[in-house]
Amino acid sequence: MNAMRRNAGFSLVEVMCAILILGIGVVGLTQGIAAALRSSKETEVQTAAAFIAAGQIETLRADGIITDGVTEGDADEGPYRWKQTVSSATLDGLHEVQVEVETASSGQLIYELKTLLFDAPLMLDDVSPKDKKKKEGGRR
Repeated sequence: MNAMRRNAGFSLVEVMCAILILGIGVVGLTQGIAAALRSSKETEVQTAAAFIAAGQIETLRADGIITDGVTEGDADEGPYRWKQTVSSATLDGLHEVQVEVETASSGQLIYELKTLLFDAPLMLDDVSPKDKKKKEGGRR
């Protein structure tokens, strides 16, 4: 009966091994979660920078007249700065636009977007909708 009591429970070595294996698993799980959170944050930063760059290009396109030069500014959302460079391309009316987005604090480049925009030439015989209404009203 004495021999059965000795073998009835776990030994200290077995318990220590189980705790060690469990500890390694928990540390690995914690590292995995931390890496996923870092990756998620980096993706959020990249997405915000992409939206800022695309927004700058769309603003330039909406203005209608494209002029060569460099402009800089702070983004409305987040701690970002942008720099927009517009230069003439080989064809008349074609402009190369480059927008760089960086962090405002360290100046580290996060995102860069390049595109070509066409500045349509102004036609002298083009009439604005307001002028068309005036002409139509005068004919009646």
